[in-house]
Amino acid sequence: MKIPFTIEQFLEVFKNYNLSVWPLQIIFYLLALIAILLSLKKVRQSDKIIPAILAFFWIWMGIVYHIINFTAINTAAYIFGAAFIFQGILFLYIGFIKQKISFQFHSDIYGIAGSIFIFFALILYPVLGYLQGHRYPSSPTFGLPCPTTIFTFGILLWTDKKFPMALPIVPVIWSVIGFSAAFALGIKEDIGLLISGLLFTFLIVFWNKKLRKTKIGLIHKKSSARHIHQTFQ
Repeated sequence: MKIPFTIEQFLEVFKNYNLSVWPLQIIFYLLALIAILLSLKKVRQSDKIIPAILAFFWIWMGIVYHIINFTAINTAAYIFGAAFIFQGILFLYIGFIKQKISFQFHSDIYGIAGSIFIFFALILYPVLGYLQGHRYPSSPTFGLPCPTTIFTFGILLWTDKKFPMALPIVPVIWSVIGFSAAFALGIKEDIGLLISGLLFTFLIVFWNKKLRKTKIGLIHKKSSARHIHQTFQ
């Protein structure tokens, strides 16, 4: 992939963004913590608040990072921005309005994988970046596309019912595009973006198939029970 900007220009965008929005990065961590706590201990509005938080992140990244900042060095950022805004609207519509996703942490493979992704996005990602020489403010902080996409994958793996496969379309695509560009520029911590995208896709497809088989099994069991009941009447 031919990158239309240099690593210096790329890091300068991070610097301009971080300095202009400070101290909102702290608020973003607090919002992430709220989403985590509401998945661990559900309250009445958990399944509306969590998608609303995700929607905010994606609309924010689309407008403030891509359109306002990243377009300074890459005109394709207008397209990225529109895609991120669309993803935020999807979270609002499918999660907040229609309430078709539900969150509850379970200590199975899905919950554990989600926990690893979340830990990587919030803690390990900035640590690895620091070790690579990407120091604040010239570094991708939480609230920017790559770490926030990994966090999104983590939270979505904490779902506890059938998952709308159209919902994470932009994060999955971005896990490939974002990784390819950033890794080519030396942002090596973004290898976690590609890995999380691939693992998330595999796990969520398997999760939906598992639920479908469970549902079919319950239908057959109910049908058999009904047949036995009718036989002995």
